[in-house]
Amino acid sequence: MPARARRTSDAVARTASLEQAQAAAGGRGPGTADPFVGELRKGGLLPLLVLHLVAAEPSYGNQLIDAIQRLSAGALAVNPNTMYPLLRSLESQGMIAGEWEHPERRSRRFYRITAKGRTERDRLAARLAPRLDAVAAAVELIREEVLG
Repeated sequence: MPARARRTSDAVARTASLEQAQAAAGGRGPGTADPFVGELRKGGLLPLLVLHLVAAEPSYGNQLIDAIQRLSAGALAVNPNTMYPLLRSLESQGMIAGEWEHPERRSRRFYRITAKGRTERDRLAARLAPRLDAVAAAVELIREEVLG
């Protein structure tokens, strides 16, 4: 075996296993270590945004997906496989109420916030405010360092 191949082989043998690397990273899997939105998502950011948006005006799923993307300048990507189960969950918990645009046929379902949803929106906002502030401060520090 050539010396270069042996060095590569030795280096590979000394690396940590996938399990060891995940344990060192706190047990997180791929894509979950995003320091800017990962913890916010787990902390209830999407329900907060949905409750906030439907409090402003009745909205349907795709409209909410687009609004979240615009509001986050593309930093939060939400797909229908995330949005629609979330809407059904919020509705089953009594936080939003949905009505079909045309009740006689399946059409767009518009959601509006309920009193219970307003309470939950306020609770989530208070819980996430410190994390949102920390992310904003981190981005500003990075911006100042990189852009001067």
